[in-house]
Amino acid sequence: MKPSMPLNISSIKTSSDGAWEGDNPLNYAFPLLIVQTTLVLGVSRLVAFLLKPLRQPKVVAEIAGGILLGPSALGRNKDFLHWVFPPWSTPILESVASIGLLFFLFLVGLELDLSTIRRSGKRAFVIAFVGISLPFAFGAGVTLILRRAIHEANWVSYGQSLIFMGVALSITAFPVLARILAELKLLTTDVGEIAMAAAAFNDVAAWVMLALAIALTGNTGNGHSLDHKSSLTSIWVLFSGIAFTSFMLIIVRPAMTWVARKCSPEHDILDQAYVCITLIGVMVSGFMTDLIGIHAIFGAFVFGLTIPKGGDFANRLIKRIEDFVSTLLLPLYFASSGLKTDVAKINGAEAWGLLVLVISTACAGKILGTFLVAMLCTIPVRESLALGVLMNTKGMVELIVLNIGKEKKVLNDEMFTILVLMALFTTFITTPAVMAIYKSNHGSSINTQRSHLNHSKSWSISSDNSTTSKFHILACVHGPGNVPSMVTLIELARSTIKRSTLKLYTMHLVELTDRTSSIMMVQRARKNGQPLVNRFGKGKKARINDQVAIAFEAYAEASKVVVRPTTAISTLHTMHEDICHVVKQKRVGLIIIPFHKQWREDGNGVEEIETLGHGWRLVNKRVLEKAPCSVAVLVDRGLGGIAGQLEAEHDHQKKVCVLFFGGPDDREALELGGRMSDISGVRVSVVRLVGKDHMEKKTKTSQPSAENCNSESFCCSTVTTTIAKEQQLDEDAVAKFRRAKQAEYTESVPKNIVDKVLEIGQSGEFNLIIVGKGRFHSSMVVELAEHQVEYPELGPVGDILASSNHQILSSVLVIQQHGPTYADEAPL
Repeated sequence: MKPSMPLNISSIKTSSDGAWEGDNPLNYAFPLLIVQTTLVLGVSRLVAFLLKPLRQPKVVAEIAGGILLGPSALGRNKDFLHWVFPPWSTPILESVASIGLLFFLFLVGLELDLSTIRRSGKRAFVIAFVGISLPFAFGAGVTLILRRAIHEANWVSYGQSLIFMGVALSITAFPVLARILAELKLLTTDVGEIAMAAAAFNDVAAWVMLALAIALTGNTGNGHSLDHKSSLTSIWVLFSGIAFTSFMLIIVRPAMTWVARKCSPEHDILDQAYVCITLIGVMVSGFMTDLIGIHAIFGAFVFGLTIPKGGDFANRLIKRIEDFVSTLLLPLYFASSGLKTDVAKINGAEAWGLLVLVISTACAGKILGTFLVAMLCTIPVRESLALGVLMNTKGMVELIVLNIGKEKKVLNDEMFTILVLMALFTTFITTPAVMAIYKSNHGSSINTQRSHLNHSKSWSISSDNSTTSKFHILACVHGPGNVPSMVTLIELARSTIKRSTLKLYTMHLVELTDRTSSIMMVQRARKNGQPLVNRFGKGKKARINDQVAIAFEAYAEASKVVVRPTTAISTLHTMHEDICHVVKQKRVGLIIIPFHKQWREDGNGVEEIETLGHGWRLVNKRVLEKAPCSVAVLVDRGLGGIAGQLEAEHDHQKKVCVLFFGGPDDREALELGGRMSDISGVRVSVVRLVGKDHMEKKTKTSQPSAENCNSESFCCSTVTTTIAKEQQLDEDAVAKFRRAKQAEYTESVPKNIVDKVLEIGQSGEFNLIIVGKGRFHSSMVVELAEHQVEYPELGPVGDILASSNHQILSSVLVIQQHGPTYADEAPL
């Protein structure tokens, strides 16, 4: 191997000639950058995985990962730093990281809606103002103490140190706060709304103060105070920054509005020319503010503010750049920051005392200021305290401020390390502190409510019909592709009997991720009046530019059905909680959720399967386990293709088949089939498959352990039941159906149950097949359960009909009746 390269930057080459030529790839820029990037991503992902049980935001893991790679941990090994992060590679790493930072700040500008600040009201404005002012004032005292205690901290003027310290203590990280609120399901509470509005104002104020701080520090390369000439330069920088911002908001913003209109939903593709214009705009804006003397990131942020927030352009643009920037480039910025953070610089009791002082001051200023003013605004005590903790959230913007301060030599190594650890600590404690303060105040918190759902009253199709004049349905969709089939199914289930009218709640299920678009949807929904989970409109038309909402509103107007739209933005492992809460709150009789796979036909008539992923399948499983009402899983194989045709003539009747084996799930399926038979243009056929024994002679009575029901076996109910009673309930349900409904009814005693089910599914005779989940142990269910399991959550019959291996042509609706007596299950 060749010896290590000298530190002369001009001698650095991009790539090596390879190990066979005796070159060490770590001595060349590009191979070393690959190694650095891989290491940074691996460490940050590992830390994020370890912190996941603590529900920490991603930024905490990335900051901690950067510190671990720096001189505080792995970097204490000098050989590690020499080979992996040599000094000559620092400008290259920071340049690549700065590209990611530039586009990240553009995304932050996209995420921040200035109109939110105008609508925030006096309470949010006053809370934000005091939440900035008091920490800034506290920063004056802390700055004075640090300048006296830390060697070389007084190289710059007191005013410069005060501005950076004040900004560092008073910032609230809007993107991080929004994700914490969403994770804790507080976005739609009063605390969440006030925190979001105040944080938006705080974010803008922070950028203004940062620009001011950069302008006042000027080019202090030697770290000394500004002279008269430098002071004059700072004034020019400040006015140039104001002029640039005005130009962007007055001239560029209308131009970007025009670009957004050109990329409206009416256009199928986003023209590459417009993407190119936007990316060029980001970089040119960054160059201009760097030329002015502020910082390139300020220009990218302002350019992000010029992009219209209400249309489709912003979301489509985010999809093009967000993953690459946030996943690959941005962690490099945390790594470069971590390389500058050396915990060893905090040496001795005095230094650690200063760290405690800074953390205490930051928390006291932000929490105390917000708490006091919130109390004066008549917000309850615990909500006020929770609001103070939320507003103390730090994050990316904090790190940017500190890096700029270190770059300008306003902060030395020890002050920089103290402030980075302060930002990490205050953000780390936010989630557990809010859970302890806010949630404890509400005994009906989401987790507590969900734990009691199974012990409260449950609702089903039949119980809803008997206790109220309205039939309540909650229809969940993943996106616009689910809407046609869901509308068709709802129309099929809509009884024409006057005594029973339909009230429809729709829920657009949106996964909460680290993507900017998730939080943008929250803001956009609130801005346009569309309710989020727990908040339903009062009949007002949703004005949100959302294809799902628009489609359901059009259906409501055309069919005269009362529709209440809502959006649930949550992580997949807690999505079922939102669904169950709405069921309990609105006394829903039936939840309809789409299967995680959807069958489509391309232009050539070839069947394609669209899979959302295993995470959405787990959402369906949790809903089936926890929901306090009946649940129907729709396996769509083109059911939406008959939407709008239900008023057709009888020669174009829609055909529905109900497979009846017996048991509560099948009785629920029969009840829904009876409703469909009331619809003109719908022909319902009931096929009752009868075995030698309707039920097993012995019933299950054991209570299963949590791990009994797994992904490789079917489950049946463990409730103690009477064979004769169940058979009588089945006979009564069938007799009632045959008396009241105009539908075909046949009984069959097949030699092979599986073949008979497949015959019906493969015939293509029916648009929809309705089956019960079949959780009660019978000889027929056992026979069905002997085939290979693919989707056990659908039960034996549903699994056969939902399988992609059996060439089933009909759409399938699998129904599970819920009640306290049917809740427990064990493997079949």
